[in-house]
Amino acid sequence: MPRRSSGEDPYQLSPSVHCDWTRFLQLVEHALPMGPTGLPDLEKALALVRGKPFGGKPLPWAIPLQQEMITRIVDIAHTIATHRTATGRQHNFSAARLAIVTGLDVDDTAEVLYRDWLRIEHAAGNRQGLHTAITRVQQVNQALDCSLETETFQLINELLNNPTPEARKAL
Repeated sequence: MPRRSSGEDPYQLSPSVHCDWTRFLQLVEHALPMGPTGLPDLEKALALVRGKPFGGKPLPWAIPLQQEMITRIVDIAHTIATHRTATGRQHNFSAARLAIVTGLDVDDTAEVLYRDWLRIEHAAGNRQGLHTAITRVQQVNQALDCSLETETFQLINELLNNPTPEARKAL
């Protein structure tokens, strides 16, 4: 911390002190307008995430910052999963799953990430993985004493009733 010149001067960190959150935002702001070609920077940003920001019990001043960070992280995990499951050069189920795991580590109640996970496992023909994701989202919602979002409920029914071509061959 640089020395203050008077008692009224606010405390501030030296400009040489860097923060992962600042780097996360720089990478994201650069990459998002690029669409799928920005995936490497989005994945670098998400790789900076190490669990829930400020831990499980943030101080009152940190709660608004924590919520903003969680929202942005979940959004980036969802964006990566969406791009990585699309057909094309960027298609990569493993990278999509990694984004989902990171996002759910930050917010295990984010149903948008569970829907992404369901779509990934269905597209991969991984019936067991699909059932694991369904069980997990149901357990989380049961612990919260709330119902699944309508979109999640409908997606589960759709995926369970429409097996992938790979799954049809196995039947």
